[in-house]
Amino acid sequence: MSKEPITEEFFLNKLAAAKVHFERALDCKHTEFDDLYPYMIEHPQFFWYKRYVAWSELLTIVNLCKELDFAWEPQFSNHQVEYVNERVMSAKVLDYWFEKNDSKEHAQR
Repeated sequence: MSKEPITEEFFLNKLAAAKVHFERALDCKHTEFDDLYPYMIEHPQFFWYKRYVAWSELLTIVNLCKELDFAWEPQFSNHQVEYVNERVMSAKVLDYWFEKNDSKEHAQR
């Protein structure tokens, strides 16, 4: 069985999927993680852990894209690129990931 070479398109598709996974976790929507650990829904810390796992997945794929010189940034807004480059899933990331470009913060830039 012959395997196809791993391409930039492959990584960018994985990156897009990881971004959707993280965004669904931020919105407390259903993800694969819920199916793997259904008992955790009963625990308040579940949503923090779910977000952390999704963030870690996103950072891992971004790091691979960086190492391979694949253009990962176009899939993100400018402020999202900043958050990913900072690597820390802070309250700022959780609160402003979906921030619109017409906000006051962006108007000042």
